[in-house]
Amino acid sequence: MDLRIMGVGSPLFSTLQQMMDTANDTENSSFNAPTRIYIRDAKAMAATPADVKEYPSSYVFIIDMPGVKSGDIKVQVEEDNVLVISGERKREEEKEGAKYVRMERRVGKFMRKFVLPENANTDAISAVCQDGVLTVTVEKLPPPEPKKPKKIEVKIA
Repeated sequence: MDLRIMGVGSPLFSTLQQMMDTANDTENSSFNAPTRIYIRDAKAMAATPADVKEYPSSYVFIIDMPGVKSGDIKVQVEEDNVLVISGERKREEEKEGAKYVRMERRVGKFMRKFVLPENANTDAISAVCQDGVLTVTVEKLPPPEPKKPKKIEVKIA
């Protein structure tokens, strides 16, 4: 048998390679594979570090936002108890004649989600961005009043 027909450039080899690539594509597009949106959101969340503090009357979320305009930041509550902080850090417009020698600052979308505890008052949330630091304060609900015991009169039979 002549082995030259089985070479890398042969039609038989390229047909087999194409069939194998098609099989791999169908395996990679399974229903369990993460979507592009999920991967983008996961990267945005991983690249947005935050500090969370608990005070007697509130929860405070602190996130560094250097160079982000307050109009590019969104603070929302989803599903009644999920605090979502998101936005976009945009790249500066390049000036004519200037070119980047090194670019290390992160640009693009960012997002963080926090599940709020039951005692968080989602109607009393404030957000302030000062000196490149976003501070989101979520007030706590007052503790529930302890139930007073109900007195039941004992009758003599």
